[in-house]
Amino acid sequence: MTIAFTICSINYLAQARTLGDSLKATNPDVLFFVGLVDSLQGIAFEDSYAPTFPMIEIDKIEIRDFQEMADRYNITELNTAVKPFYFTYFFKHYPEAKNVIYFDPDIIVFQPLTGLLSSLEKHPAVLTPHINTPIEDRLTPNELHHLNTGVYNLGFVAFSRSEENDRFISWWEEKLRYECLIDLCNGLFVDQNWMNFLPVFVSGTHIERNPGYNAAYWNLHERTFSFRDDTYFVNGDNPLIFFHYSGYDPAKPEILSKYQDRFELSERPDLTALFALYKNSLISNGNAYYRQFQCAYIKPAPVRRYQRVRKLFKMPVKYLIGKLETI
Repeated sequence: MTIAFTICSINYLAQARTLGDSLKATNPDVLFFVGLVDSLQGIAFEDSYAPTFPMIEIDKIEIRDFQEMADRYNITELNTAVKPFYFTYFFKHYPEAKNVIYFDPDIIVFQPLTGLLSSLEKHPAVLTPHINTPIEDRLTPNELHHLNTGVYNLGFVAFSRSEENDRFISWWEEKLRYECLIDLCNGLFVDQNWMNFLPVFVSGTHIERNPGYNAAYWNLHERTFSFRDDTYFVNGDNPLIFFHYSGYDPAKPEILSKYQDRFELSERPDLTALFALYKNSLISNGNAYYRQFQCAYIKPAPVRRYQRVRKLFKMPVKYLIGKLETI
């Protein structure tokens, strides 16, 4: 058995449903789950927006001191911090699962994962680098950005069942309890920089350079796309396995990704159909509906800070200056 899962809060369920639909169409034998970093208590979805894929709420996977993690992380940090804990959950509770694969919710899978499963027969883990070739400009993102945010993109990672992987995932869990931060000055970018150690700590880790894997805004300088015989291809005859639509907003369909300034979507006609497909899929899967939901575990940091300052200003003036210096 192979399990694939994604992680999101309710506000990203349109993306998760789109991913799930694509896996069901291309890989019906893969068991797909949504790891929900949210609470369904008191939520009644409209009938057309009730997800059909199984969802495992974060409080069901027995993360020690989870609420403390939620209190110190923003929504992006928290959704990435729980990733290794879901791997542990699936390997523990599904002993028949040989492989567990993670995909970010903003991905569409276009082909059977035959090649990936073959790699997992020979290798304990599979990663994809952000880029395979150098970048010839100073636009965003370039190699310096990838040095800051991680050599490998953690929108995808796959593990086969092994004791070596169990040890690595346990180590990864402990790192992400406290250090899954967006803090570039201290060498941290959520879970990604920690994954630089996977090929070091787990011998035989496979670095997948096939351009059909994890195509996204960060590697478009080296990839062009075509469509023929009902199939998308990359760089000629390589089938597109999965595309990662990171930073895309269907409300701003002309913007390829909010995280890059290298390409305008209007300048890449090879991407027109791929992005039209994604836009329409998100809209039909309820993107505008789900975006209204706030994650039950997250209180926005500016609100917490505002409340803290407000309380300080109720103090006598002689205490206030010293207290503000500690904020």
